[in-house]
Amino acid sequence: MEQKREVLTMTRREIKRFQVIEKVIKQELKQVEATEVLSLSSRQLRRLVRRVRAEGEAGVIHGLRGKASTYKTPGRVRENILKICRLRYEGFGPTLACEMLQERNGIKISKETLRQWMIAEGLWQRKKFSGGRHLRWRERKGHRGEMVQVDGSHHDWLEGRGPWMVLMGWIDDATGRVYGRFYEYEGTIPALDSLSRYIKIYGIPSSVYLDRHTTYKNKAKETTEDQLNDTHPLSQFEVACAKLQIKVIHATSPQAKGRIERLFKTLQDRLVKELRLVGAKTLLEANEALERFLVRYNARFNVPAKESGDLHRSWDRKMDREDIFSIHVLRTLRNDNTVVHEKQWFQVLTRTQAKEVDLRQGVNGRLDILGNGIKLKYQRITGPALKPVVRKTRLTTRMFIPVQAHPWRRPYDQKSLNKWQKRTLSLCSKADILTLP
Repeated sequence: MEQKREVLTMTRREIKRFQVIEKVIKQELKQVEATEVLSLSSRQLRRLVRRVRAEGEAGVIHGLRGKASTYKTPGRVRENILKICRLRYEGFGPTLACEMLQERNGIKISKETLRQWMIAEGLWQRKKFSGGRHLRWRERKGHRGEMVQVDGSHHDWLEGRGPWMVLMGWIDDATGRVYGRFYEYEGTIPALDSLSRYIKIYGIPSSVYLDRHTTYKNKAKETTEDQLNDTHPLSQFEVACAKLQIKVIHATSPQAKGRIERLFKTLQDRLVKELRLVGAKTLLEANEALERFLVRYNARFNVPAKESGDLHRSWDRKMDREDIFSIHVLRTLRNDNTVVHEKQWFQVLTRTQAKEVDLRQGVNGRLDILGNGIKLKYQRITGPALKPVVRKTRLTTRMFIPVQAHPWRRPYDQKSLNKWQKRTLSLCSKADILTLP
């Protein structure tokens, strides 16, 4: 009966060890020389020599090869963790799922271990990154408040449980500190309201870095007056920033403001799942959850600024908050002291000599009418009824009768008549038609 041959798998390092130790056993090499060749201590070399004499080639193979590690997570625990990930954290990445397991379930596990488990179970796929066009790296600003990047993110943040919302995000370029708030749309009122709330918490920044959205940049053509004064049309947001002495910088590409673009990519993963876990369904519930989320997010991901000192400026009490954070529209005051704005009529009750009035709409929805800088009392009226537009319809077709010298009155062959000539002849009276030959 043939004996089964035992197959040993050895690494190059183990093959080298066996060859050197074999020479030591055959007394072809001294132990001192072998320790230098194998970079081992004399005690470890003597131990390997004893094992090779007793076990042969298998003596240089580590005894724990093929055995499970004593630190391996039990299979029951692994199945429970994967079950929680399937039921509660579906779609979560390994890093975020690891954090949620520790915060909400009290389970501490390495994110790399969880990543391998999720890949093996088909709960996560490795992301492939392709190289893009070459971009130049820009260093962070040195001080807090030196520059803040601003943008709006349109996304289904509630995953169909509630309305579609826009996140107005603010991130400090020096530290990565984040502020944000949800709104129904991205426009002037949400931009001014988020600016007001940011200033209440952190102060007035030195500059803001944003894109060329019509909310932030007025794209109207320069007038002759603008060219003479070396100015350009300003948006309502730029007007508010000018009053606060905030420098507005417009980016020429999304990659230029990559810090906030990457932030939105992170929030569309982490924040969406946070809103799902708390069950947010309305704009109010989403903003409450966002405040709690940003406290933890900033505590973990903020980085210290390179330079000490904060360039945020405190609010000056002499500044009029209502005037700054409002939309201003100039309208002509009619002779009957009425004003028309957005198809609505307003009757001014206060006597004024102003020819133009300033309609000021605040972020809270309040509308003020100012004449020569003074608030005027007014009331909303219905306005004159518009006259209905009556369209004149043509009831009959006017008959065309050609003159005596018209070519149609000349003698011609019946076969050469086209359909339009036949129609005209049919409309003419019999007395005006010449007898055909």
